[in-house]
Amino acid sequence: MTEALADTRVVLVNGARQSGKSTLVKQITSERSAEWRDLDMSFVRQSAMADPDGFVDFSPIMVIDEIQRVPELLLAIKARVDADPQPGQYLLTGSSRLLALRTLPDTLVGRMETIELWPFSQGEIDNTSDGFVDSIFDQGAALQHNSTVTRSEYADRIVRGGFPESVARASDRRRQHFLSSYVGDLISRDMTALLEVERVAEMRTLIRLLAARSGQLLVGQALGREAGLSATTTSRYLNLLEEVFLIKRIPAWSRNLGNRAIRTSKMAFVDSGVAAHLLGADARGLIRPGGPFGPLLEGFVLMELARQLTWADEQVDLFHYRTKDQVEVDAVLENRRGQVVGIEVKASSTVRADDFRGLRHLADRLGEDFLAGIVLHTGTLTLPFGDRMRAMPVSALWEVG
Repeated sequence: MTEALADTRVVLVNGARQSGKSTLVKQITSERSAEWRDLDMSFVRQSAMADPDGFVDFSPIMVIDEIQRVPELLLAIKARVDADPQPGQYLLTGSSRLLALRTLPDTLVGRMETIELWPFSQGEIDNTSDGFVDSIFDQGAALQHNSTVTRSEYADRIVRGGFPESVARASDRRRQHFLSSYVGDLISRDMTALLEVERVAEMRTLIRLLAARSGQLLVGQALGREAGLSATTTSRYLNLLEEVFLIKRIPAWSRNLGNRAIRTSKMAFVDSGVAAHLLGADARGLIRPGGPFGPLLEGFVLMELARQLTWADEQVDLFHYRTKDQVEVDAVLENRRGQVVGIEVKASSTVRADDFRGLRHLADRLGEDFLAGIVLHTGTLTLPFGDRMRAMPVSALWEVG
């Protein structure tokens, strides 16, 4: 972020509420004479709406917290940075995807750098390397990792999630209280501010249904029918849930770029702790027979990968793969050279040859562009399963580097 401020006029730190944006910005600006404006405060927000130009008239640096509250300020910021192009004038934070806001003027293209801040990764919590993405593209199937993490410990991590406040709370009861308040505030405050949510009960039902489908295909019409919402309203609410960083869509992979836009996406909850809370699942219940361990583990893995892509040296995009014959690969990582790593997620601690079916299909299709097929499992060993195929513990995601 310090580098971005050194050469960009406006820097936006965007991400879910309670992910640590304000704390990070305070650390970055602690030795600067920055003016801090918090738009969550009513009288500050009223001032911004009444006099946008006067509100942003400050130098050398102004921090505006929760900029999505008054997106009209961006026009005033544009005028300021166009008149004075020196870098590091404004540091903004936001809890929604600003470019998706319907009222947002197209103002800061080429003038603003956006940094997405997710809840903590497992490596950030454990102070480990979080280097799986770079390592797998560097070493391919030669990558090795053995683990001591057990299935019950994976369940603990899923239920804990990555929000700093959730990680800091020692008891399950206190953590559940935080997660309940988080979801409630998100619906009653942020969603209402961004888009009128006229059917709050149905929105809550939709969110719970989504939690049960974390890591699965996002079929909006079926979800809408189950939640009692029209197709149009369901689509609108799903877009809103992505804008406020509650869910993330994983697009379908295809060599045909046009097909990526029209095929069905997967969906993962940005924070696994929120998803588990909505399902009423504790760590012990998660791994009981019939529990939601499998879907939540897949969503957990997808979001650990998504976090790593924001800092990996290798430029990589995240997809999923599914054919008309229902051959599937849970995650497809593709770099700018068209090289691909396929990843399957299994909630069991043992792996069978059949678990590589989708990965072998993808390898046959791609030839030399296919670097490795990895089945991530909850056991402890990395084992070979044929040419470029490996079974590997899930913890490789944050312990390899």
